[in-house]
Amino acid sequence: MSAGFQCKQFYIGHQHCAMKVGTDALLLGAWATLPVSLQANPAILDIGSGSGILSLMLAQRTGGHIPITAVELDTHAAAQAAANVAASPWPEAIRVIKGDILTYSTAERYALIISNPPFFQDALPSQDATRQQARHTASLPFAALLEKAASLLAPGGEFSLVLPAASQMAFTKTAVESGWLCQRLCTVKSKADKPVSRYLQSWIRYTKPDLPVITKLLIYQSSNEYSSAYRNLLVDFYLKF
Repeated sequence: MSAGFQCKQFYIGHQHCAMKVGTDALLLGAWATLPVSLQANPAILDIGSGSGILSLMLAQRTGGHIPITAVELDTHAAAQAAANVAASPWPEAIRVIKGDILTYSTAERYALIISNPPFFQDALPSQDATRQQARHTASLPFAALLEKAASLLAPGGEFSLVLPAASQMAFTKTAVESGWLCQRLCTVKSKADKPVSRYLQSWIRYTKPDLPVITKLLIYQSSNEYSSAYRNLLVDFYLKF
């Protein structure tokens, strides 16, 4: 198994993380809308940062000019994220905190909150405790995640995340019931003839009942080559693009 993942401008070691760098995080890190000047000093929060891949992608996209706080519960993952940040071109832009986001307390309010959260709700528990923590919602239930995000979001800010299709309905129901409005939604398929596999999404605190802007993304063309849309989204990160 690979010890890490090389992007064009930084390297992510992930051998000590329960969840390795994968397509979900790479899509989300490239797709999320960057903060605008919603406040005097906009900031970003990465919930459950794992290896730090999302924080580093956002640091690259912002040139390290917007401060990012990365909160990670697992000790080994937090240490690896800190090492990845220290070795990156933006060591001053990202602060890694080892801790539980549900008990995280700060006066800071974030223009963008981003997360690749635990998503399994009813699946059998993993025999690996750290993998269980990273993948199953028992460690961070949707309702608790949404409540915490609401308390930390700056006025007009966005909460962006990625979820597999099997978890989308439950998350959406919980989000709408707790005062969130989906602003952007991107359905992701591996190929045109395959079902939707994951949803990229951006939520705001409820203001008016507008419909979300819905887009679609195919990873592969029928020829099994990466689609042009996928290449364009990740061209700044993938070595092969």
